[in-house]
Amino acid sequence: MALDLVTTLSDLISLPSVNPMGRDLKGPEFLEYRVTEYLEAFFRQLGVDYVRQTVEPQRDNIIARIDGRVPPDAGGQVLLFEAHQDTVPVDGMTIPPWTPLVRDGRIYGRGSCDIKGGMTAMLGAFARLAAERPDGMPTLIMACTVNEEHGYTGATALTELWTTSAWKALAGFIPRVPDAGVIAEPTRLNVVVAHKGTVRWRAQTRGKAVHSSQPHLGDNAIYKMARLLAALEAYQRDAAPRLPQHSLCGQVTLSVGTIRGGISVNTVPDRCTIEIDRRILPGETRASAYRHVIDFVANYPGIDFEIQHDAPFLEGEPLADGANAAVANRLGAISRELSGQGERIGVPFGTDAAQIAASGVPSVVFGPGSIDQAHTADEWLPLDELELASEALYRLGRDGL
Repeated sequence: MALDLVTTLSDLISLPSVNPMGRDLKGPEFLEYRVTEYLEAFFRQLGVDYVRQTVEPQRDNIIARIDGRVPPDAGGQVLLFEAHQDTVPVDGMTIPPWTPLVRDGRIYGRGSCDIKGGMTAMLGAFARLAAERPDGMPTLIMACTVNEEHGYTGATALTELWTTSAWKALAGFIPRVPDAGVIAEPTRLNVVVAHKGTVRWRAQTRGKAVHSSQPHLGDNAIYKMARLLAALEAYQRDAAPRLPQHSLCGQVTLSVGTIRGGISVNTVPDRCTIEIDRRILPGETRASAYRHVIDFVANYPGIDFEIQHDAPFLEGEPLADGANAAVANRLGAISRELSGQGERIGVPFGTDAAQIAASGVPSVVFGPGSIDQAHTADEWLPLDELELASEALYRLGRDGL
């Protein structure tokens, strides 16, 4: 079956699968179930085995398999392709988010770059291999997971199919730990072998609310937060550059992304809350990174008040290079032959690859498009890279490692 990649990607863009990102948002555009249903019909039409793995209500991983000529228990390889089904929200977009538009060698729409384009490239390779069943191909697993954008819970559940007995009803569908994994994200056809992880948490300052006509009788939590923000800015400016760096991923970073405080302009605020994003390098732990920031601000000049640091609400592992050399070298060589790309690189953003690698699967990140277009107001993907990515993945799946 030769897949029309542009048509397939257009179909996927037109199916909203917005991740609410922890907000209490409801509506027909949220969650991944429409995409899951499309993929189920796709795999059924291919005639391949597949299963659904419910992670949360209306949020199912869907996993398909093509058996290789040599069974895994007889020494055959197992190769994993993985792509997430969700997208970020569409607030502020300047184009219709779910009306795909092809123009000037690009396709526009939410998810075109992150990561329905990469998913389409994988589906195209998977469909060809399902039709051809070449002699040298490994057993190929195609996993389409949920909730990558806000917690990696889909990828974590996927790994439990080979690390625990939590999903007994699906036992044996993935015959053993895969020998390698390729995770779809926009990499411009380069091969990501390392990336940063993340720890995110909320910090609060407390005060005493009074009428704003008598502020001296209260305690302004926003003023305290201003001093905490100065300390966090100093952490990023002064402390982060002094920490050990990674040859591919650079230095650690810290950012404050949200702030909330006060109930009205005529009330001295008694609470202010921020959300902190600390990026983690391969070799660091999430716990040590979290503690390093807390200790720094506690000892910063002017911090003479209590700060409440909540437990992290999101943690993502970093991806370390080294164990993934075999798949990185093979896929990189294929990509260089096809496109002139294929460089081994590190990136600052997180992916499902780290969760999958932590389960014992050497993993890399690969796909069409640039992270510069992901999550943007006019998100788009270059169509030439879509074709090249699918061909590269086909060749990897055809020949194995």
